[in-house]
Amino acid sequence: MSVPPETPLLDTVKTPEDVRKLADGQLRQLADEVRAEMIDAVSVTGGHLGAGLGVVELTVALHKVFDTPNDILIWDVGHQTYPHKILTGRRDRIRTLRQPGGLSGFTRRDESPYDPFGAAHSSTSISAALGFAEARDLAGGRHNVVAVIGDGSMSAGMAYEAMNNAGAMDSRLIVILNDNDMSIAPPTGAMSAYLARLVSSRTFMQLRDIGKQVTKRLPKFFEVAAERADEFARGFAMGGTLFEELGFYYVGPIDGHNLDHLLPVLRNVRDAKDGPILLHVITKKGKGYAPAEAASDKYHGVGKFDVITGKQAKPKANAPSYTRVFAEALIDAARRDDKILGITAAMPTGTGLDLFGQAFPKRMFDVGIAEQHAVTFAAGLAAAGFKPFCAIYSTFLQRGFDQVAHDVALQKLPVRFPIDRAGFVGADGATHAGAFDLAFLGCLPNFVVMAPADEAELVHMVATSAAIDDRPSAFRFPRGEGVGVEMPAVGEILEIGRGRVIREGTKVAILSLGTRLAAALEAAETLEAAGLSTTVADARFMKPLDRDLLRRLARDHEVLVTVEEGAVGGFGSHVLQALSDDGLLDGHLKVRVLTLPDSFLDHGDPAATMAAVGLDAAGIVRRVFDALGRAEPRIEPVRVLGGDRGRG
Repeated sequence: MSVPPETPLLDTVKTPEDVRKLADGQLRQLADEVRAEMIDAVSVTGGHLGAGLGVVELTVALHKVFDTPNDILIWDVGHQTYPHKILTGRRDRIRTLRQPGGLSGFTRRDESPYDPFGAAHSSTSISAALGFAEARDLAGGRHNVVAVIGDGSMSAGMAYEAMNNAGAMDSRLIVILNDNDMSIAPPTGAMSAYLARLVSSRTFMQLRDIGKQVTKRLPKFFEVAAERADEFARGFAMGGTLFEELGFYYVGPIDGHNLDHLLPVLRNVRDAKDGPILLHVITKKGKGYAPAEAASDKYHGVGKFDVITGKQAKPKANAPSYTRVFAEALIDAARRDDKILGITAAMPTGTGLDLFGQAFPKRMFDVGIAEQHAVTFAAGLAAAGFKPFCAIYSTFLQRGFDQVAHDVALQKLPVRFPIDRAGFVGADGATHAGAFDLAFLGCLPNFVVMAPADEAELVHMVATSAAIDDRPSAFRFPRGEGVGVEMPAVGEILEIGRGRVIREGTKVAILSLGTRLAAALEAAETLEAAGLSTTVADARFMKPLDRDLLRRLARDHEVLVTVEEGAVGGFGSHVLQALSDDGLLDGHLKVRVLTLPDSFLDHGDPAATMAAVGLDAAGIVRRVFDALGRAEPRIEPVRVLGGDRGRG
C-alpha cells in the first residue's frame, strides 16, 4: 500500500479561485503536487492515467488564467480531466473514480459546474464550444470559451467541420490543441516560445488589425496581398497554415509543461478581442511518471497499480477474453483466406486487431478516430471483392450509423462488423455502454445480426461472418472474460437464422440472445426446483430470427421469456413482432421481454448492475412468476458451473 504524497500547497486549494490567488512562481509546486495526487489516486481506483499526466501544467495554467466556471472550459474525450477534477472541488472524492456511486471517469454536467459539457466520445469539444460562444454572443455576454482537444481527436472529421464553421462565423473562441503524441510541428525551445508570445500579444494583434483596416481602404489586390503576407510570414515561422485556412489565428507550438511559456501566451489569447484562435501546445503523455512515459499505450488506461514499480495488478483469468478469442479466430480465418482484412478506428488494442496487424501488417488498417470513414472505407473494400472486418466498439459504432445504413446495408455489401463492448461495460459507464447496437442494426434491411452465448460460439460466428458474401453481417460480444467452455479447433459455419435448444421443458421457455444464456440456465434450474419444467434456447441470431424455433416455443409453453443485454427495441421487440405476425399473441401464451432499462446506466460493478436491472438468474425467475401471477416461493438458487451446453 502506497504512502499518500505530501501536498502542502494543494491542500490549500479547494477550487480554481484558490489557484488564482497563488503567485505564478508557486504554480510549479502546485503542478507537481497535483501530478503526485493523481498518480496515487489512480493507483487505487484504476482509470485513465497517461493523458491526464500530460496536461497537469496546462490544467493549472488554464484555471489560473481563466475565470472558471464563468469562463467556459470544455475538455475533449474526458480521459485527460483527472487533474481538472482535483482542482475543481472534487479532490475529496478523487479516489472514488469509476467506482459505484463515485466520480465519473469523464466530464459530466450533473457532477460539477466546472463541467459545462459532458464528454467521453472524442472530437466534440470544438462544436460544443462554438455553441457556447454563439450563445454568449446572442445573450450579450463577454466571458471566454475554451476547448481543449487532443491530437488523437483531431483525426476525426467532426473537429474540422466545427473549425470550418467557427472560422466562417468569426466567433471569439479559443481552441487549445493538446498535441501529445504526433506533433504537427515540434517546439524549438526559447525561440518558439518567444514567437508564440509575440504573435499572440496585444501589440502584434493591434498592429495586425490596423493593417487590416488600412488595406480595406485600398484596392482589393492590396487587401489580399496583405493577408497572404501575414499568413505566409507566420506560417513560415511557426507552421499552422491548415488552421489559418480554416479561419483560425494560429499560435504555437509551445511547450505545454513550461509554465513560464504557457501563462503569458494564455493571457494573451484570453485578452484577444475577436475571432477564433488556435493555440498549439506540445505535451508528453504520461509526463512525470516514468512507467507511463516509457509505455504510454499501456498506461493510457490502467487497473490498480503499485506506484513505486508501476506494476499493474491484474486478476488471473479463468478464461480468455472475448476480444482475444475474436482476434485469434480472425487470424486463423485469415490464414486460410487472403481476402480477409481488419479495420479499426483508433482502437487496435481494444478490439484485438493489434494482434491481427502483427500477423498481417499489410491487411490491417487503423483509420484514426473516424468511425464514419471506417465504415465507408470498408464498404469500398467489400465492393471491390475483399472481406473487411470493421471492428468497432458498440458505443462508437453509433457514430457511423448513417454510413452503415446508406453505404453498407442499402447496397447489400458484405462488410462484417465485430462489435466489441456490447452490453454493460462496468467502470466506463453510460458513455461507453453498448446498449443500442441490437436496436439500430436490427431495424436495417439486409443485415445478419448474431450474438454468441460464449467464447466458443464467438469462434463459430467469426467463421460464419467470413462466409456471408451476399449481405452485411454483425456479431456482438461483451467486454471481459469468457465463461470457460471448451474451445473448438476450427470455427464452424452456422446455418443462418437457426437457433439451438439447450435443455427441454414443458411449462416455461427462456429464449436468450448472447451471453445472458448462463443466467438463463441458472434460472431454469431454480424454476425446475419450484416444479416448473423449463426449456432454455439460444437464439444465436436476432436477424433473421429462427421462426420455426420461436413458433415451437410459443405453442408448447405457457410462458415465454426473452433475455438480452441490450436496450428496448432490440431482440425482444423482433420476437414480439414475429409472434404478432404469426398470430401467436392471441391465445394462452404469456410473454415477458427482459432488456436493459430505458435509461442510461451509470458506471458500477457488472454483476451488481445485472442484478439491479433484473437480467440475472433471480430476475428471470421473478419475471416468470410474475407472468404466471404466482408468488415466488423461497427457493435457494441453483448455480450452474459451466459444462457442455450442446450444439443444437
